[in-house]
Amino acid sequence: MDRTAWLELPPEARGAVETYTGPVEHAETAETGVMARLACTLHTATGPVFVKGTRSDEPTAWMYDYEARVTRVAPLAPRVLWQVDADGWLLTGYEYLVGPHPDLSPGSPDLGPFLDALTTMSETPWPEQVRKKPLHIRYAGFFPADRSPDLEGGALVHSDVSPLNMLATGDGIRVLDWALACPGPAWADAAFAIPRFIHAGHTAEQAEALAQAVPAYSTAEPSAVATFAATLCSVWESRAASDPAPHRAPLIAAARAWTMHRSSQDVHSA
Repeated sequence: MDRTAWLELPPEARGAVETYTGPVEHAETAETGVMARLACTLHTATGPVFVKGTRSDEPTAWMYDYEARVTRVAPLAPRVLWQVDADGWLLTGYEYLVGPHPDLSPGSPDLGPFLDALTTMSETPWPEQVRKKPLHIRYAGFFPADRSPDLEGGALVHSDVSPLNMLATGDGIRVLDWALACPGPAWADAAFAIPRFIHAGHTAEQAEALAQAVPAYSTAEPSAVATFAATLCSVWESRAASDPAPHRAPLIAAARAWTMHRSSQDVHSA
């Protein structure tokens, strides 16, 4: 998506933001991320603020309001500071966080805090006042219908636990970009992390062992986890077929490695 710079916003939209921030001294457009029409850091006399948003008439505009509503109750998320809808733009201001993305490679000091974050995330219930398709509905058609209960649950699931959506701050791991959050099993984010661990250099067995540090995952039904692994692999393969991108192939390879590992475990336990 083509990014809109801060100074390209209509004056009324910028003025609405500055009622909260004060005069903007300068702005930096975000270099990562692909979804937001506008994503930038505003530097003001009272400190930096991260702003993201889109035109109010965009078909995806509802997602930005939804993301802000979820972020307000999500664990480890940046604070939502304000929202404005002015001159055709819907904009949200978030707490500005500082830190590198966590390193998930073997031996990294970020692994412990990352697993702590996954544990905290697994303990948060889905906010009932926010309506969103649950995980088993989102992925319907990618698993046998009779396995639907495997992906059902009432926890708040981020569902995109890429290191690029996290920052290793002085206060631990903070979690960004809650737009794809949905209700699901409490262990789901730990499961979503397993292909990320494999992609970072762990074997499938090592990745599983890391996830076992999250209590919700360690008590998950093995058959439910097997359903999840196969489903995630199918979902990612489908996305790659319809929207090829260079970053997808290594993650799909990691998901396949995990699925094969789960299948071999089932054979040995039979």
